[in-house]
Amino acid sequence: MARRRTTDRHIFFPWERRGGPLRRLKFDQARPFLLIAVVAGLVLLVGVRERRNAGVRRTHAILLNARAAVDSYMADHDGGCPSGGLETVKGYDGLEQLPKDAWGKPLRLDCPGRDRARYDLTSDGPDGIRGGLDRIE
Repeated sequence: MARRRTTDRHIFFPWERRGGPLRRLKFDQARPFLLIAVVAGLVLLVGVRERRNAGVRRTHAILLNARAAVDSYMADHDGGCPSGGLETVKGYDGLEQLPKDAWGKPLRLDCPGRDRARYDLTSDGPDGIRGGLDRIE
């Protein structure tokens, strides 16, 4: 007569074993908190990125307004560059104050500009380094 085995044969995955490390850490109970932390991190990351992009868009709009004032000045002065920078341009085309970018730093007017341009009107960008990689033109 053949002997019957009393234990059933099962295949267990590592996370199904009783004494596995995840069972000791009570991973099942921590899963909702980990999910909330991951979602909060993603929301924070997207928020920081969108805030920077909003600053870039705002600075582009400020640059367009300042560019119109510089063009008006140059049209009134036979194409001559403003010698005092943007201070000289105040009062032209509705520009009442010295324009600043979205991060509170003044815009730069370089005359003559690079690559045979009449002038360059730029912002130093979020880091504030002149000619940095995140400058806005």
